Amino acid sequence: MHSDPCESLRRQGYQFFSPRSSAAVKPCLWCIRALKGGEMCYKHQFYGIESHRCVQMTPTLKCNQRCLFCWRSFEHEVEEETECTPEEILAGVARLQLKGLAGYKVSPDVTAERFDQAIHPRHIAISLAGEPTGYSRLPELIDLFSGEQYTTFLVSNGTRPWVLRKCKPYQMYVSLDAPNEAIYKRLCQPRGDYWELVQESLSLLGSRRSAIRITLVAGINDTDPAGFAAMIADAAPTYVEVKGYMYLGSSRNRLQQGHMPDHQKVRGFAEQIGRYAGYTIKDEHPGSRVVCMERAR
Repeated sequence: MHSDPCESLRRQGYQFFSPRSSAAVKPCLWCIRALKGGEMCYKHQFYGIESHRCVQMTPTLKCNQRCLFCWRSFEHEVEEETECTPEEILAGVARLQLKGLAGYKVSPDVTAERFDQAIHPRHIAISLAGEPTGYSRLPELIDLFSGEQYTTFLVSNGTRPWVLRKCKPYQMYVSLDAPNEAIYKRLCQPRGDYWELVQESLSLLGSRRSAIRITLVAGINDTDPAGFAAMIADAAPTYVEVKGYMYLGSSRNRLQQGHMPDHQKVRGFAEQIGRYAGYTIKDEHPGSRVVCMERAR
């Protein structure tokens, strides 16, 4: 690594498994909100996942894309690291979640029962940052989580289909953020020739519980719903999520507030995709500007 590219992330509440690795846990805002008795995130509404019992983590912060809409800073890249073993990550997940949530135990809004549930999590969202398929032992890690009865959600950019083919999460997400290669290169800024590999990853989705995630950025990829739909129809995922870009974090250095679509725009674009691809709206969460679709029956 550089001198310490993770130091700024520690100040933001990241909990690292090892000083030599970028594998990390960070309780998300929805986890904390639910811990205090507030609203849960859309994964609860769509899929029944309890937000205060969900760990947001990553086995690596390394990523092979530089998506304009990513909230991460690209200034302090993790170049080299010593990977944690799957066993180390499994053993540390609950401990780091407790460390991240410990300060909330004394909150008057947090009941003892809910805090106890939160520090005994049951769901793992491998979605914090970085591209998890860059971790060499990802399939083994997911198998270990599953063996301990964790529900795993894996979120990938789809650039390493040979890794995804071996992964068996509860639900697999693959990002599809462009209707064609030109927009993909402009928006996702891949560090290699990955478009055909993303297509290969999409082809894996029809045989498992899966979702395609589209991050909609106004003025960049909010065109050609038929192009999106053709790839979705071929892939036949269980669900399609269309989520509006949020003007947050370091993405504000690359995009403008006008790139953030409102919920009606997101819903309208999802409906167009659905008509072409044969999907209907299952549910929506206007606060998160996200629509979930499923295959029409």
